[in-house]
Amino acid sequence: MTAGGTRRVPPGPPRWAGPALYRRLVGDRLGLMSVAASYGDATLLRIGPKKMYFFNHPDHVKHVLTDNAANYHKGVGLVQARRAIGDGLLTSEGDLWRKQRRMIQPVFQNKRISQQAGVIAAEAATLVDRLRAHEGKGPVDVVNEMTGLSLGVLGRTLLDADLGAFGGIGQSFEAVQDQAMFELVTLGMVPLWTPLPKQRRFRRARAELQRVVDHLTAERLARTGATGDDVISRLIVSTREEADARVGRKRMRDELVTLLLAGHETTASTLSWTFSLLDRHPEVRERLHEEAVAVLGDRLPVYEDLHRLRYTAMVVEEVMRLYPPVWMLPREAQADDVVGGYHVPAGSDVLISPYTLHRHPAFWDEPERFDPDRFDPDRPSSRPRYAHIPFGAGPRFCVGNHLGMMEATFVIAMVARDLRLATVPGYKVVPEPMLSLRIRGGLPMTVHPARGSSSARGRQVAGLAG
Repeated sequence: MTAGGTRRVPPGPPRWAGPALYRRLVGDRLGLMSVAASYGDATLLRIGPKKMYFFNHPDHVKHVLTDNAANYHKGVGLVQARRAIGDGLLTSEGDLWRKQRRMIQPVFQNKRISQQAGVIAAEAATLVDRLRAHEGKGPVDVVNEMTGLSLGVLGRTLLDADLGAFGGIGQSFEAVQDQAMFELVTLGMVPLWTPLPKQRRFRRARAELQRVVDHLTAERLARTGATGDDVISRLIVSTREEADARVGRKRMRDELVTLLLAGHETTASTLSWTFSLLDRHPEVRERLHEEAVAVLGDRLPVYEDLHRLRYTAMVVEEVMRLYPPVWMLPREAQADDVVGGYHVPAGSDVLISPYTLHRHPAFWDEPERFDPDRFDPDRPSSRPRYAHIPFGAGPRFCVGNHLGMMEATFVIAMVARDLRLATVPGYKVVPEPMLSLRIRGGLPMTVHPARGSSSARGRQVAGLAG
């Protein structure tokens, strides 16, 4: 409240702008976030019956996500998405969320993840071989390649399973994600049973994912009896506690679908954006190549290489600044609160957008410029801790951040060492804010040997011999 007792309300677009804002929510969500940011660090957006409080300052972010996190449950978008992806770790609240987090946390401990470095390196080497097979041929969709890689890594590191045996799983996840965003823009008001093509596709995908979960569960029980430390084994043990077997079966599906969808989509998006940006910034690509050659030589990376691939890690951080995989963090206030001096009534939707926060001109010089040196650990910085939150913050900080960083670092280093990927001339790369911030319509790129790579040297030798 102000000194006179009135409650401060953030500035924002007038009420009559509601229809235009809704059109942006449907077709231009990043544009909607930019409109909000143009009013300052706190904005009130009125869309139909909803009042959305948009906060875009590190202090606001710290308050909502960390200091008073208990007052803010998952909000618009994720609440509606629960109908599509269920009550997994991404959408659950309260005791169920705490139980799920305790169950899965040990799988992501640094000691266990460090032991998966060889698996990740092997998957990355297979990716490089697949890409190299396209040298001198037509373009390859890098988004598809990174999606397949990420699913392969998740399957082997977290589930002790080969997801490649399920050929349509990627399409099923695509349908689930489309449905989740449909739930957002319709505010969950369209029944799931309607005969719309999108709804029918979603129902088929959900049934297919349940089949995959049932197969993985049965295979694990037959092979090990659920005695391992992977996610499937832990879920089998955890869901046995449910009195109703149907509830346990649904929990198993919700947890695995959420883990696989959120886990593979975010990493695949970061990797795809990386190769798009490297093509536009050859000086960065050259520095990556030189570091990879110096650190790795011709061998596969090992866990100890993570701190040696320093510039590569800086590149990953800068990519996630410009194109954070999780572009919006929606919350709903459970009780009245005050954020940045503004009153937030109970039941209000609160929006925090890493996409706009990471481009805030008060905290980033030339925020639209791609500059990995921003993250040089030897460069002094007065930037607030909460100005950069690619993995979220507070109790819901991404549990898989360490695995994601290791996967991205290894893949980028190995591809940059051996190959150069070039976007098809004239192709326009457009962001698409779904559950993650991905590239719309894929990323067609041609594959070429990197300068000085072993494949390039091999071609030179072959040319001389001929």
